[in-house]
Amino acid sequence: MVIAQDTEYVLLDEPTNNLDIYHATNMMKTVRRLCDELGKTVILVLHEINYAAFYSDYICAFKDGKIAKFGTVEEIMTKENLSEIYQVDFEILNIAGKPLSIYY
Repeated sequence: MVIAQDTEYVLLDEPTNNLDIYHATNMMKTVRRLCDELGKTVILVLHEINYAAFYSDYICAFKDGKIAKFGTVEEIMTKENLSEIYQVDFEILNIAGKPLSIYY
């Protein structure tokens, strides 16, 4: 419906929630294509930081209801930033040129 309406901006609240890995990944690929091929501006709310890292241009991370960090994926996806925001230990791997967070 959003694609048919040809809106300039698309706001999605947890579009991967309750989807299995296959469908969630396809959803994120479709959203990425909306930006790349149709020039849409898409704002997503996600709880999965790795989906944000792999498919986004920018990340706005919240903590306690306030913006904790905002920047490019490369700026935000550091072990120091993520550990500060989420208060757990992180390692960041580079997969296909994208940062992948491992938390423990």
